[in-house]
Amino acid sequence: MERKSIDLHIHTAVSDGTDSPEKIVSRVKEAGIGLFSVTDHDTLKCSGIIPKMLKSEDPVFLSGVEFSCRDSGGKYHILGYGYDTEADAIRNVTEYSHRLRMKKAEARLDYLKTRFGFDFPAEEISALLALDNPGKPHIGNLMVKYGYAENKEDAIRQYLDLAHLEKFNIRPEEAIRGIAESGGVPVLAHPAFGDGEQLITGGEMDERVRRLIEFGLKGMECFYSGFDAALRGEMLFLAERYGLYVTCGSDYHGGNKPVKLGDTGLDADREYPDGLRRFLEDMKEHEHTAI
Repeated sequence: MERKSIDLHIHTAVSDGTDSPEKIVSRVKEAGIGLFSVTDHDTLKCSGIIPKMLKSEDPVFLSGVEFSCRDSGGKYHILGYGYDTEADAIRNVTEYSHRLRMKKAEARLDYLKTRFGFDFPAEEISALLALDNPGKPHIGNLMVKYGYAENKEDAIRQYLDLAHLEKFNIRPEEAIRGIAESGGVPVLAHPAFGDGEQLITGGEMDERVRRLIEFGLKGMECFYSGFDAALRGEMLFLAERYGLYVTCGSDYHGGNKPVKLGDTGLDADREYPDGLRRFLEDMKEHEHTAI
């Protein structure tokens, strides 16, 4: 199998990144990445427009998306790859999740005003809610602008994360079903980190993976920018145990996160694990990919 640099977890300004889709394509080329996917939250926009930007000699693009999910077992981020962008199932779950995201943004603003007395000009709120996918980074930056927090990270940690808005997340089985019914592959993002703040290992991690497999989970993001060798090894062990695909992603957000594009932890001279080889081979034959 031809080796190539891979990054399958990238965000643009369409969700909570800072680079435009056009800039992402340019940065991917500059970084020498051969296969990439943009996995913006709750939107298929980049899967529709990025293929039109690429020429035959350019890096290969794979359709992607990311959903924030929650149920009684906790929080999960579910990635979807290779889906048919025109399929009703993926469009329906994306539109539903997007509506919840917009309601969550409004609820966060209400929470800040009610709990802390933080208020913003009407034109700022209108501009925020006019974004494709407003999230905590956008509100955090607004708080910094008006002197309510020292920096975006403090705004999120000290204020926004205190709001309990569980009802605004879809369930993992809804995301998995929407991806799978559209011909795509559902993958658990940064598994050991849950929603990005947790650390889940051992029996709890094993149980979580088995539950999601019952819903139709097909892969795990075992190579991830935030994983050390021990976490990466444990995730690879679980993927092998349950015959899951393996993917790799940086979770690049531009200026909103201190992560470099292409930083996935997959060494250039490392042999691909079986789960990653199978994923790449199956995506080549997938009807709805650009590979």
